[in-house]
Amino acid sequence: MVRTCPPVFCPQYDCANEDNAEKQQDENAERGNWGGKWDYLLSLAGYAIGIGNVWRFPYLCYRNGGGAFLIPYFSMLLLCGIPLFFMETCIGQFSSSSCLTVFKISPIFKGAGFASCLVTFVVSGYYNVIISYPIYYMYLSLTPHLPWMDCNNTWNTPNCDNLRGFESNTTARGTVDNGTVKNTPTDEFFHNFMLQITDSVEDQGTVVWQLALCSCIAWVIVYFCIFRGVKLVGKVVYFTATFPFVMLFVLFVRGVTLPGAVDGILFYLTPNFSKLGEFKVWADAAVQIFYSLGPGWGGLIMMSSFNRFRNDAKFDAIVVPVLNCFTSFFAGFVVFSVLGFMSHQTGVPIEKVATGGPSLAFVTYPEALALLPAAPFWAVLFFFMLFLLGIDSEFVQIETVVSALLDEFPQYRKRKSIITLGLCVCMGLISLACVTQGGMYVLQILDWYCASMSVILVCICECLAFCWIYGSGKLCRDVEFMVQKPVGFWWRLCWNFVTPIVLVLIFVTTMVFNTPVSYRGVDFPPWAQGVGWLSALVSLLLMPGYAIYLLAVTPGSLSERLQKCCRPTDDWGPALPEHRREWDEYKSKHPPHLLLAEGASLSTVLRRRKANYNPSEAAAATEAAAAPPATVDSVL
Repeated sequence: MVRTCPPVFCPQYDCANEDNAEKQQDENAERGNWGGKWDYLLSLAGYAIGIGNVWRFPYLCYRNGGGAFLIPYFSMLLLCGIPLFFMETCIGQFSSSSCLTVFKISPIFKGAGFASCLVTFVVSGYYNVIISYPIYYMYLSLTPHLPWMDCNNTWNTPNCDNLRGFESNTTARGTVDNGTVKNTPTDEFFHNFMLQITDSVEDQGTVVWQLALCSCIAWVIVYFCIFRGVKLVGKVVYFTATFPFVMLFVLFVRGVTLPGAVDGILFYLTPNFSKLGEFKVWADAAVQIFYSLGPGWGGLIMMSSFNRFRNDAKFDAIVVPVLNCFTSFFAGFVVFSVLGFMSHQTGVPIEKVATGGPSLAFVTYPEALALLPAAPFWAVLFFFMLFLLGIDSEFVQIETVVSALLDEFPQYRKRKSIITLGLCVCMGLISLACVTQGGMYVLQILDWYCASMSVILVCICECLAFCWIYGSGKLCRDVEFMVQKPVGFWWRLCWNFVTPIVLVLIFVTTMVFNTPVSYRGVDFPPWAQGVGWLSALVSLLLMPGYAIYLLAVTPGSLSERLQKCCRPTDDWGPALPEHRREWDEYKSKHPPHLLLAEGASLSTVLRRRKANYNPSEAAAATEAAAAPPATVDSVL
């Protein structure tokens, strides 16, 4: 439809005249639904598959035993990643609630929802700066000669060296010559020209206007992709979530045809099974799975809350995590084939040039691209891919906070575009603090401390609330009612025991192996680390803080307060009245102890499916199954 005025400036029109045809098709007219199954799947994939798949996993894989690392990696996917993914998407879809209102299931844990929102708010602010770096790189790559190809620029120092001719005495930053660290042209381009970085966190300098402009461009793009909610996001991701795969494949084909590519790939994949005996390897696999799939941030719950009630959540929860992991594995070929070529051209051993994190994306890989024929073309392709990989995650993170606020205060749904704009402006202030000359230090502090422990504790709270307080038996029954398929014993085993144990191990590992934040080998001063810990404590204390507050304002004795605060609220359950009526009737016929996972016969399963899980017909089908339970039950 044609709008007569910009939606930002006429919110009444934007909401009151929201596409009527779309609204009539929505199952949930108040909150809306995804435009289609593929809208949701691509948004889910775009959220899970991000920049970390390219700059973190390949480095972890080679450092932790090469191909042998795939054993703990896929083990943690099975034991922790997929069960958490399934649990969050089920609970969001069942209740049509975001990360705040979903805790109607057990209000005492609502502080975990507030922690998710706060962490997502802060991370969205500095993550925008990270996705603005590729914008700047793309702009500077639109020349016949890449500006980071040599040391003949005004920003280069006498310590600049292009690596050629050096063999063994090379570090990740460059070379060592008589005790003096030599920097690569790309390193000096990134830090001296692009960031204009100061010597320490104490000196924040001034705003780097080029980075500020790129950050504003990123915010404008993000806003106009999300201001109408999931309906618009679901269409944008058809490009932003699929085109990175095309570019990954193109870079893969180019990489494997380069001289030295085979050496790089062998370096990446050659297994070292002795590493499997190290606890740190398994911990790294668990942490990578956890942060890659994104549970605990509220994004999975938010996206699934816009599904139709009968959507097959189990299919989504298996396909997307598996796709995410294989994308990480495939990205390793793209990265190490080019690093092998770089090693071949410069004579520097691969282990000396292989790095992880932002250094791989913005220093090492651009250095390798500069050695290719038609280098500017490949640079634009690579950085455009990084931008698209990052922006999908930003869409979901901001929509998570917006949806949480609108679900908590539904009277403001008509102001969605204005609220989204206000949040983007507020998050932009965090971005502004990260685009000063000392902004990289601020970004490192926030990235190191803000979310590393909070989201793990949020997931532990979710397991307690959903599977222990509410009960995994009830949860399985609700999911079976929703998806019209049996939920097997495996899921319940993971939700109750395996996944919480893995989460506790991840939390302990994060605490034990936590080191002071540093950048380029220099530790930050104690006060800066204190600021980082304070940013972590704010979100961590929200969880027990809200529980204490709720207990304090609830009337009754302590035991009565605990019971009331842990019990689901009266309005917990399916959002639509027709689903709620069916659910109430279904609960009366199917108490938790009659779950399929506890011995329902296969004939009962088939009768239930034939009855399409209509409560009355399904109940009759269950009563008709008088034979003893069969030994063949659904595991998944």
